[in-house]
Amino acid sequence: MRVSNNTVTETILSQIQNLSTAQSKLQQQISTGLRISQPSDDPTAYGRVLNYQTAQRQVGQYQTNATNALALTQASYSGLQSFKKISDRAGELVTLGSSTLGTTSMQSYAVEVNQLIEQAVQVGNTSYNNSYVFAGSAVDTAPFVATRDASGQITSVAYAGNTTQSPVPLSEGTSVTPTTSGTTNTGLKDFVNQLIALRDALNSGNTTAVSATQAGLATGEDAIISAVAETGGMQTRIEAAQSELQTRTSTLDTLISNEDSTDLSTAVVKLSQAQTAYQAALAGGSKIMNMSLLDYIQ
Repeated sequence: MRVSNNTVTETILSQIQNLSTAQSKLQQQISTGLRISQPSDDPTAYGRVLNYQTAQRQVGQYQTNATNALALTQASYSGLQSFKKISDRAGELVTLGSSTLGTTSMQSYAVEVNQLIEQAVQVGNTSYNNSYVFAGSAVDTAPFVATRDASGQITSVAYAGNTTQSPVPLSEGTSVTPTTSGTTNTGLKDFVNQLIALRDALNSGNTTAVSATQAGLATGEDAIISAVAETGGMQTRIEAAQSELQTRTSTLDTLISNEDSTDLSTAVVKLSQAQTAYQAALAGGSKIMNMSLLDYIQ
């Protein structure tokens, strides 16, 4: 059976082209470190890599959520700590104002309490990333609204936020509410109004009225302490979630690397073999393609 020159030539050229393509692919794998550059390289593994990458994006979003949630709890915690310091000083002033000091001394304490009121309203309207921390989900509204008299002193404080907390997802089945509760927020408002009552009682020189504010201030302090503990626990929970998310990220990185990365030592050996086969094919093809028709007849 005779084989035409065209058939032999086409076969040789096809083999040489295949060997050249194999070399190029191996060289690319070695230079990039990637085994899969297109779906046809390994369709099954490529599909798994796509699934892992989708999971990576989801985990990345959860990590962003956790970072923002932690920042919110830190802002809340800092504000609550400021409220605690105000409460501590107010408690001291109640004790001092309940004793027999005289009107002048009581009025001087009233000036200090007035400063505490201004500070409390300012802390209550703390914002993070253009969102009010103690406003519930009404983050665009300053939650503590002060009413002032003709002299500019605050006479009462109302709460303009709401009691809704916005959940922040940290995984497929877990979410947290990083801001303070509605009960805490309205309790802070009541605490500020108790400070106003204390200031007015000190200004009047009425020790009985001063003592009467103690119970309300103590209730406010208990609410603040409880909120501090709750917020601290929320921070711990978010940090634990961040650690878990980092572990998931590392695991997904490893899975993708196992599917996608090139085994360099194996690839180098294969490249050497492909180059040897390519050179042999060129040499053999050159000899065959140079043979004449008489060589086939013989």
